Amino acid sequence: MPSSVMTRDKYPKPLVFHDGRLAFLPTPMATLTMFMWLPLGFILAIFRLLVGIALPYKVAIFLGSWIGIEVKIKGSVPSRSCQQKGVLYVCTHRTLLDPVFLSTSLGKHLTAVTYSLSKMSEIIAPIKTVRLTRERKQDGETMQRLLGEGDLVVCPEGTTCREPYLLRFSPLFAELTDEIVPVAMNARVSMFYGTTASGLKCLDPIYFLMNPRPSYCIHILEKLPRELTCAGGRSSCEVANYIQRQLADALGFECTTLTRKDKYIMLAGNEGVVQSRTRGGD
Repeated sequence: MPSSVMTRDKYPKPLVFHDGRLAFLPTPMATLTMFMWLPLGFILAIFRLLVGIALPYKVAIFLGSWIGIEVKIKGSVPSRSCQQKGVLYVCTHRTLLDPVFLSTSLGKHLTAVTYSLSKMSEIIAPIKTVRLTRERKQDGETMQRLLGEGDLVVCPEGTTCREPYLLRFSPLFAELTDEIVPVAMNARVSMFYGTTASGLKCLDPIYFLMNPRPSYCIHILEKLPRELTCAGGRSSCEVANYIQRQLADALGFECTTLTRKDKYIMLAGNEGVVQSRTRGGD
């Protein structure tokens, strides 16, 4: 019986954005399987969450592999040439858990900056998270201060993307330091997507961890040579575009000029700006 799932090369137009939680074709049998899995999946997700929050990095990785979380790591941490500042890890953005998996994989404390984060995600995060304001000067000063305190993680796409595309990189990060390490991250799921544009963001980690075998692939690239940074005479846009292409090549993805605003206008009918007492996007 031929498959009813259309392959990507048959799409009439490229599919970059879509919403909804189901990551499978909801045939009757697949839907029944999902409902049978839900009770166990929810309990397993809570247990996986507690493992990541409460246990040391090495123990969390070891135990995580036993409870179905697959993490593949490629590359090594480059040496730091500047002892005055931390390293800036520039990552692709697949789920809210990107900085957590990177921190756990490296076995070191990292600080993550984000434009929007639910209170629940902020409370349960096992690493330090700092909200940005979208005010360029203020955000730059905040990240400079955090780099002075230690290593920092930033996702310059500003929002997640499920498909094999990278959104436009905001160039602000390139102006902060020349100690830049690109990290290509990709998350794979089989049942539930751990991202949403119109749903409850606080449930994103739960949905991701409810998958039978959620997986993360983390590829740590070589530190950016000084001559390719702003300190070497490049503009911040040149640096951001170069890193975007470098990460896309590492993942086999395509670069786009689409932005967070484009995503939320298409999927949620708004610009994705979080207001107090409202649900926000990432």
